[in-house]
Amino acid sequence: MAELERVLVVVAHPDDVDFGAAGTVAGWCADGTQVWYCVVTDGEAGGTDLSVGRADMHRLRREEQKQAAAEVGVDGERIWWLEYPDGGLELSLDLRRDIARAIRQVRPQILLTQSPNRDWEFLAPSHPDHLVTGEAALRAVYPDARNPFAFPELLSEERLEPWVVPEVWLSGGPIPNRFVDVTENFDAKMRALKAHASQIGSLARVEAEMRQWLGAQAEAAGLPAGRLAEPFQVVSTT
Repeated sequence: MAELERVLVVVAHPDDVDFGAAGTVAGWCADGTQVWYCVVTDGEAGGTDLSVGRADMHRLRREEQKQAAAEVGVDGERIWWLEYPDGGLELSLDLRRDIARAIRQVRPQILLTQSPNRDWEFLAPSHPDHLVTGEAALRAVYPDARNPFAFPELLSEERLEPWVVPEVWLSGGPIPNRFVDVTENFDAKMRALKAHASQIGSLARVEAEMRQWLGAQAEAAGLPAGRLAEPFQVVSTT
């Protein structure tokens, strides 16, 4: 691929990108790549504190994601919120259209999203909202965003030209084929995760779990001992 200029990240909830890919995003931003986030829900069903109203959680999680994005170099003005219901996400034409719109606006060389494939050995990434988001994003990439006759109003009314996304990076799936060394960006990843205080109990526990998981991924990739890596399945669309 030529110089990476633009990336669009499509995830179901605030904090999904930070658990799965914040180290990679931090590396891209440090290299001058422009990164946008498209967050499908506001995450209002998250957290365990019953005293927090859902409207308050909605606002809180937006602020947390904005702070987390800043920690890895993503401008808060480049976060889009689609406002679908947290926990009740369904694969729909509306969702496909909204993601296709974002693709045509950003015109990314890489779209990073969640895998639509359930991992039966590690169930946590396979939240139903994650699976739906990944499938909708893939359908938005192919065929919707590139096809002028898919959601024709995007072209005729909004003047958004079709766009071909060359690569899709899937996070949280069962068959990774790309491992990004994020050792130098691990601290930024942890700062981003720390920003999601409403969702994270013990930061020390999360850090230990992240080190163990990312260390295992680095070992699987054949990286030297002590390195940390985020895993992805990279799919070429061309």
